[in-house]
Amino acid sequence: MKIVVQLKLMPEADQAAALSATLHTVNDAANWVSKVAFEHGVPREYELRKHTYAELKARGLGAQAAQHVIKKTRDAYTTLKANIRAGNLGKPGSKRRVKAESKPIAFRPDAAQPYDDRCLSWQYDQQTVSIWTTAGRLKNVRFVCSADALKMLREQRKGESDLIRRDGMFFLITTIDLPDVPISEPDGFLGVDLGIVDIATTSSGYRAAGRGLNRHRKRQLDLRRKLQAKGTQSAKRLLKKRGRKEQRHAANVNHIISKTIVTTAERTGRGIALEDLTGIRERVRLRKDQRTKLHSWSFHQLGQFLDYKARRAGVPLVYVDPAYTSQQCSECGHIDRKNRATQATFACRACGFLANADDNASHNIARKGETVWIAGRESRVPATP
Repeated sequence: MKIVVQLKLMPEADQAAALSATLHTVNDAANWVSKVAFEHGVPREYELRKHTYAELKARGLGAQAAQHVIKKTRDAYTTLKANIRAGNLGKPGSKRRVKAESKPIAFRPDAAQPYDDRCLSWQYDQQTVSIWTTAGRLKNVRFVCSADALKMLREQRKGESDLIRRDGMFFLITTIDLPDVPISEPDGFLGVDLGIVDIATTSSGYRAAGRGLNRHRKRQLDLRRKLQAKGTQSAKRLLKKRGRKEQRHAANVNHIISKTIVTTAERTGRGIALEDLTGIRERVRLRKDQRTKLHSWSFHQLGQFLDYKARRAGVPLVYVDPAYTSQQCSECGHIDRKNRATQATFACRACGFLANADDNASHNIARKGETVWIAGRESRVPATP
């Protein structure tokens, strides 16, 4: 199983200047390569290398850095093509799709640059790296991380690492290849109902209320509006400084929720059943004043956190069809839109069962999870002799 670890670099002033200049140089070169690729109809990587490699070397890039610039440019066009094919940029002729197809891909000055082991070496005991830059190789660049991350780096680091600059700080994003943990046979499933009022409700009774997170988002939204309306230089600096504050806060909340759910499932020997909410933003129609809440809802991130934490713990996780989970009675199975009396109340019109709506839905999801697990489990019938 592969996971990503983020390390913060702590360069000296001259080292930081060299790293910044390197990122600007390689991304400026990537923009030039992108224009060449666009003009030649985005050829394959080998063909693109013939058009660009000599010029990249003349710009002062090392051999490996030049290869990585070409490869990341070609990969960007591959991703764009995949998004167009999947319909993520709209239908043919739509404004967004035409805009994406009509000009070369552009790279930000501080966009990530890949490094392999020829350009980047690690000294784990000293917690330093030696890294290539356009000003020469920098040695003894310090990095900081947790003890657990350092242990994984030392034992399971694999492949390339990406250097990025964010908010004036430098980070290395590296891949860790963890050994697969055997998936245990579950004794039932823990159903997880995702929502906006309550971020997550499980069939075990755990409820992660979304009131605090929603209040935090509203405060951030109001502050952004005030700063944008003010429009001064100091307001713009503050906007930039606070740019990712809400995102970091929401990610921290999702980490806490996912860890709690996975720990409960592991302790009780159960699997986790989660709703498949792919494409929900396109399916759901809301009033204009409700759209901000829906589009700020980070359910996809919470699902990703649950997925990788469950795999690390050996806990089975299945995705179920969310259809009718909020309308079906978890006691008698009766389905009716009117069963959902209010946002918070479920009252079955057939058997009279009364419960919290999210609790009821989580039990339906748990039952669907067992069905999906049984249907997808490999047959244990002995082979015919």
